[in-house]
Amino acid sequence: MGRPRMNDETVKERLVACATEWLATRPRETLTIRAVATAAGTSTAAVYSLFGNKDGLIAAVRDEAVAGLFAAVTAVPATEDVLADIYALTGAYRDWGREHPQLYTVLFGGVQSFEPSGTVGTGDPIGPLVEAIDRGVVESVLDGGATAVALSLWVALHGLVALELAGALDTPTAQAAFRATINATLRGWATPASARRLRRAELGGVVRPEA
Repeated sequence: MGRPRMNDETVKERLVACATEWLATRPRETLTIRAVATAAGTSTAAVYSLFGNKDGLIAAVRDEAVAGLFAAVTAVPATEDVLADIYALTGAYRDWGREHPQLYTVLFGGVQSFEPSGTVGTGDPIGPLVEAIDRGVVESVLDGGATAVALSLWVALHGLVALELAGALDTPTAQAAFRATINATLRGWATPASARRLRRAELGGVVRPEA
């Protein structure tokens, strides 16, 4: 059967959306082309013509997630304040996860392994954060290797987002936890002068009186 020419992009979007929902809520091995095609209101032939096979469909879901998160973090403008930039980047990451919970779950929930290497052609979504941290090291704002700092910050950030998406934290609690955790993590890696600054005024939050 030839590839459907009418509304190919619409059919493709529906299939990716249905596959995303499936992968976010069920084990990957339970996904079948017939089930996704039925959920999307199309035929199995459309899946084969648009994606090649089941792995191609899953890869399309992953690519959409990577591209979406990459677009969100790269939209954060750089300023002269690298710590504020890092905070803004983590905020953009959190916001994207909250706005696209199923894609976030697919990307980081173990259904489809994520390799932060930019191999899908849309860029590494963690790359801008690593670059900002590397800039902080070069400017002597952060004290440590950029990879180690990025990993510790990402672990804390992912934990916060995962808890929020699981419903373990309401919005006010999640916001306060996000601000406190990101600031504390940055203070742990900051040079003495930067750490004093973060103790006086948290990024995104409280300004404390001078002692």
